[in-house]
Amino acid sequence: MNTITINGTSHELRDDELELSLLEYLREKRFMTGTKNGCEKGLCGTCTVVVDDKAIRSCRMTVRKAIGARVVTIEGMEAPDGSLHPLQKAFIDSGAIQCGFCTPGMIMNAYALILRDPEPARETIRKAMKGNLCRCTGYQQIVDAVESAAKVIREQGLSPKAGRP
Repeated sequence: MNTITINGTSHELRDDELELSLLEYLREKRFMTGTKNGCEKGLCGTCTVVVDDKAIRSCRMTVRKAIGARVVTIEGMEAPDGSLHPLQKAFIDSGAIQCGFCTPGMIMNAYALILRDPEPARETIRKAMKGNLCRCTGYQQIVDAVESAAKVIREQGLSPKAGRP
C-alpha cells in the first residue's frame, strides 16, 4: 500500500495519483490550496512545502517520490487550538506579507531553515530565502520575520516542529 503523510494524517494513494506533481495532488486531490502554483518550473518558490524536514518545490516532485514521506504544508503549521505558528505570527507582525501569494512558500522555506538551524544569522536567512520570489513586500521584512520567529522559538523553549512546547 502506497501512503503519504500530510500534516500528520496518512493518506492512501491510488495508482492514478502517483505521477501527479505533489503540488497537483495537494491542491486538486486534498484541497489544500495554501500551497500556491506560481511558475510550475521550480523557479519561484511559491509551491514550497517541507518533505521529511527539507524545503521542496512541490511542482517538481511527483507523488511517487513522496511515498512514505512526511509532508508539511502551510495548513499544518497552526497549532491544534488554531493559534498561529511563531513564523506565521512573525510574518504578520514584521509586515512580511502584502498580497500573500508568496507567503506560504516563504514560511515553509523558513520553517525548514529553522529546523536545521535554530539560530540562523541574517546572511544565512538571506541565502536560504533567495529562491523564493516576492514582488510586493521586499525582502528585509521577510528576513526580519524569520529572525524574529527563530528568536521566539528559542526563548520560549518551543519546538520548531509544532511551534509549541
